Amino acid sequence: MTTIVEQTSQVTRLAKFKPNLDSLPTLAAVVIFVGMLAYGELAYGGILQFSTLSNLLINNAYLIVLAIGLTFVILTGGIDLSVGAVIAVSSLIGVMLSSAGLPAILVIVLMIGVGSLFGLASGILIHSFRVQPFIATLAMMFLARGLASMLSTEPQRLADDSPIRGLSTEIKIIDGPKINDLVVTPAVVIAVLLVGVAFFILHRTRFGRTVYAMGGSEQSALLMGLPVARTKIMIYVISGTLAGIAAVLYTSKLGIAQNITGVGWELDAIAAVIIGGTLLTGGGGFVLGSVVGALVLGLMNVLITRDGSIPPEATTIITGGILLVFVLLQRAVTSRKRRTQ
Repeated sequence: MTTIVEQTSQVTRLAKFKPNLDSLPTLAAVVIFVGMLAYGELAYGGILQFSTLSNLLINNAYLIVLAIGLTFVILTGGIDLSVGAVIAVSSLIGVMLSSAGLPAILVIVLMIGVGSLFGLASGILIHSFRVQPFIATLAMMFLARGLASMLSTEPQRLADDSPIRGLSTEIKIIDGPKINDLVVTPAVVIAVLLVGVAFFILHRTRFGRTVYAMGGSEQSALLMGLPVARTKIMIYVISGTLAGIAAVLYTSKLGIAQNITGVGWELDAIAAVIIGGTLLTGGGGFVLGSVVGALVLGLMNVLITRDGSIPPEATTIITGGILLVFVLLQRAVTSRKRRTQ
């Protein structure tokens, strides 16, 4: 009898260390990221240092923010193709209003508000008019891109002394040898704070539980009495709002707004979310995984640049290959879950 109890106890302890199937794609993303760091250090050197980490975060802060918004959307089984174009129109509006003399804080609020309005329009189309998310957000993408082109087809420059540029001011955290310093910018701090807020919302609030429930089965979520309609609209408002914030962060860093800004960025954000382990069918995934996915894409660009022999066009091919691997991994995980249910 004692032996049976001991064996049962051992099985229970082992079960605690057995990774959840839903977390396998995210764990795979972490392994790939660590492997890329190790390969880069061995092949080129100078990868495992503060300056590389700093540049990785600074250069991809806007992508991390976009990926957070797409995580909410994809968790419900939806999609948002408009975020790249929203960044273009939002950044143009912001730079033009700033040049007209509006206070920086008001400009930032308006830039974020533009994103929120596009997200609200997408949410209303999807919920109230039963338009497929792909079509609704595609329409918003064309609308935003068209508005950006109407505003200006020439690059608009943000004044160097604009307070908005202060969001990209480097702050030294650790003074390392030579140029190996750990630095951050207010934009990076904002991105990290948004990750924390998103994590709390998704895992500690009723809204977050509703998001996961909708991804599992929207009909079941309705039968449970969850506020599906309000949540569906809100996730697109969140995605649009975060696109507006990403526009602020990117504009502060580059100082230029163009009607062609953000072309393809929605695909990069979607790729980051999928690589980070969020299921395309919805119902499973983690916002922290999306952050890892964004960093994987950013580190890939760093390694390709360090190599020098790989053409920049190969970045798209490599990204597609990584994305295909993770989609197949998700398919395997989903099939395994169905067999175990």
